Amino acid sequence: MALLPILRFPDPRLKKVASPVTQIDDSTRKLVADMAETMYEAPGIGLAATQVDVHQRIVVIDVSEDKSELQVFINPTLGNCEGSQTGEEGCLSVPGIYDKVERAERVSISYLDLDGKQQVLEAEGLLAVCIQHEIDHLNGTVFVDHLSQLKQLRIKNKLAKQARVTA
Repeated sequence: MALLPILRFPDPRLKKVASPVTQIDDSTRKLVADMAETMYEAPGIGLAATQVDVHQRIVVIDVSEDKSELQVFINPTLGNCEGSQTGEEGCLSVPGIYDKVERAERVSISYLDLDGKQQVLEAEGLLAVCIQHEIDHLNGTVFVDHLSQLKQLRIKNKLAKQARVTA
């Protein structure tokens, strides 16, 4: 397994729309393992392949307290979205930035598992938010895209300043 570099907002590669996975093979399983290791090391609770500059529709998520419940979603598609919740979100591609985003409270998702079997999952709460956040990445959207233009500009400026300080 290997740690993968995570793209940072406003990197234009984060805007690419991911392509469906056409074949699940050993390279797919290696990518999933590397993504999981990268997510845990970061540390985070979700990671989309887009964030590691692989533009395939793959997401890994683990919202458990002890990081023991890795979930893998290949070619995920949101179905029913119900209710509304607003919560503070952060993102491994936008380090140190948190803001409130409105999301559906409950979602259904269909996807392929690592064995290529079609699955359906009903999710609510944090898992529902995480699923929506990561599918946004696959569609070329970062959580800050849900914020006002002024907030987006402030975030870009703050991250540019951080990059200059650490360079």
